[in-house]
Amino acid sequence: MQSENLKKLNPKSDQRSVPAVQTVGIHKPEDFPVQLYAYDLFDKIRRTVPIIDAAIAKLIRLTGSFQVVCSDPSQQKNLDRFLRDVPVGFTGQSIYNFLDCYLDSLLVYGNAAGEIVMDRQHSCIVGLWNACAPDLIIRPGNAPFEKKFFVRNANGEMLLRHPERILFSALKPPPGGIYGVSLLHGLPAFSEILLRIYECIGQNFDRAGNVRYAVTYKPSSDPGDMAYARERAEAIASEWSAGMQAARYGEVRDFVSVGDIDIRVIGAESEMPSTEIPVRQLLEQIISKLSIPPFLLGLNWSSTERMSAQQADILTSELEYYRRLLDPVILKIVRMYLQLTGTCCEVRVVWDHISLQDEVQLAQARLWNAQADVLEKENHLPISEN
Repeated sequence: MQSENLKKLNPKSDQRSVPAVQTVGIHKPEDFPVQLYAYDLFDKIRRTVPIIDAAIAKLIRLTGSFQVVCSDPSQQKNLDRFLRDVPVGFTGQSIYNFLDCYLDSLLVYGNAAGEIVMDRQHSCIVGLWNACAPDLIIRPGNAPFEKKFFVRNANGEMLLRHPERILFSALKPPPGGIYGVSLLHGLPAFSEILLRIYECIGQNFDRAGNVRYAVTYKPSSDPGDMAYARERAEAIASEWSAGMQAARYGEVRDFVSVGDIDIRVIGAESEMPSTEIPVRQLLEQIISKLSIPPFLLGLNWSSTERMSAQQADILTSELEYYRRLLDPVILKIVRMYLQLTGTCCEVRVVWDHISLQDEVQLAQARLWNAQADVLEKENHLPISEN
């Protein structure tokens, strides 16, 4: 079934062709402790702080979809079918699936790597592969702007023989640097404090939330009460424990006793420390780093309509930046596909509008422009003579 799909994508494909993926590597933390430690740290932050994972997922979805427009209309149908049906990894399909995983790696690690997988005869594209960013090593070559790609394996490093098939993007690399900077850079300290606060909240509820009682028997000055104080205290403790055990199974028992007995809740006098202000301050720092409006994450923080519009504009600019990073990746895949099919034509990437609000604003602007044109024409009409 898979070979039939490949033949539909490219008529030159052969059923006996076997894809060879170059970028399959293996982690070796003992050889690369610094870089791999950073990758593991970012993964841990994303797993332990749900709001960070939700923000990254929303950024990927809000980036939106796109269309690749070909200058040759006769090739547009085949190109659309290739982008829709190209295999991705072991279970995915379509270039949109590939770019979602690619952008996810770019945001979390600061680097994203992929590969255009071809058959043994180098005649057609059989799929796309999302490479693991920590497995790929990039070093400058001999010529200007030349890059050499290495992949980590059990024997150390292996030079990739076909670097033209490698897709690589870096997020905000420093001047003169190759690797990018993660979107989560700077958040480990805040995330650690936030998790510590939540851990303390859980411990406080274990201590104060689980109600415990202090039962105190105070014998009177009567010599009879003083003589049997120990036996009465043991009887009271036994009956109280039996009543608590029965309550676990839904049975209600009354506690009847004689004498001066004081029953108090342990810790009822102390109040739980308020964590609303420190938690909000930490979340503000995290969300400002992710550049996403708080209301998109379900945070009911007070904000005016103008402030919400400005936050949406800031998010739009961030999404436009991510789109500019993905454009070269899309064009490289499409141009290689067209070249392998013997087609030489120009292509361009047309992204969808980011939100429906943009569509409404553009439609309103077009309406106002049309109304202004009508008013100008009416004002310049010649006055008819009676």
